[in-house]
Amino acid sequence: MIKALKPLLLFFILCCAATPVWAQHSFDLSNVPALKKYQDSLISISEAMYNAGNNQDRFAANATFIKTLVNALKTQASFNFPFDSLKKVTVLKSPDNALRLISWYVPNDDGTYRFFGTIQMATKDGKLKMFPLIDGTDKIKDVNQVTDNKNWYGARYYQIVPVKINGQQPYYVLIGWKGNNAKTSKKVIEILSFDRAGQPVFGKTVFDGVKGSSQKNRVVFEYNKLNSMTLTMDRSVNMIVFDHLAPFTPDLEGNFEFYASDLSFDAYRVAGGRLKLVENVEMKNEPNAMDDFYADPKDKSTKAPKKL
Repeated sequence: MIKALKPLLLFFILCCAATPVWAQHSFDLSNVPALKKYQDSLISISEAMYNAGNNQDRFAANATFIKTLVNALKTQASFNFPFDSLKKVTVLKSPDNALRLISWYVPNDDGTYRFFGTIQMATKDGKLKMFPLIDGTDKIKDVNQVTDNKNWYGARYYQIVPVKINGQQPYYVLIGWKGNNAKTSKKVIEILSFDRAGQPVFGKTVFDGVKGSSQKNRVVFEYNKLNSMTLTMDRSVNMIVFDHLAPFTPDLEGNFEFYASDLSFDAYRVAGGRLKLVENVEMKNEPNAMDDFYADPKDKSTKAPKKL
C-alpha cells in the first residue's frame, strides 16, 4: 500500500508545495462558473472513491480527486470559494482569514484509514501558497512528536481555533477525527503553528495539567469504535469540551477497544495562550453531536449518537 502511494504523494508535493498562484482578497465573480464546475467534478469523483469496492480502485479515484482539487485551488480567487457542496471533504477557513485547511480520508480494506489534505495560505501581497499534508502516521512512533506537513499525523479536521499570545502570530488549535482501525476510533487535538521561515509545524507544548506528562504536544483520544465521543470547542465558555473516556471495567485499563464515555466531561480552557485542563465540567446543554458525523460510512453497525 505504501509503495503504491508514493507516486501519488510525490505528485501532490510537486503540485502544491511552494507553488504560488494568484488570488484576490475580494471574490472574483468571473471565476465562479469555473469553480462550480470543478466542485461538481470533485463531488462525482469523491462519490466514486467512497463507493469503490477495493483499495486499488479507491486510491486510483483519489489520485484523480487530488489532481482535480489542485487545479481548482490554482484558479484565481479560489481561496474565497467555499466548496461547501463537498460532503466527503472538510474545508475550514480560520476565523482570522489567514488560511484554510482542506482534509479528507480514504478508507482501507482492512478497516484503517489514509488521510489527505492541504493548507492554503493567503498572503498580504495577494499570493496564495499551498502546503500539502502527507500522512506519516505509520512512521510516527511517538504521538507526542513535533512534525511538519510532509510527516503529518493525519486527521479530518472539523474545527479550527486561533490562539494569540501577546498579540503575536497565533497558533491554531485543530480538532479532528482520526479514525484508526476495525476496533477503535481516535480523535485528536492538534496544534498548528508556523516557524520563522513560514513553514507549518504540527505539535506544540501548550497543554497544562495533562496527567502523566509535562510535555504534551498534541492530545489523542482512543475509544471503542461502536461508541461515540464528543470533542468540540464550546465558544460560550471558551473551552474545548470532551467526554471523559474510561474502560468498561478497571481490569481493562489501557485496552482502548473497551473504552467509552463515562458520561462525565473534561475540558481545556483557553487562557493566557495556554490550554489548561479542567476536570469534571458541568454541561448545561447537550453535547455537540459532531463527534459521530465522521463515523465510518461503510460500517453499518455504528451506533447513532447518544443523547445525554
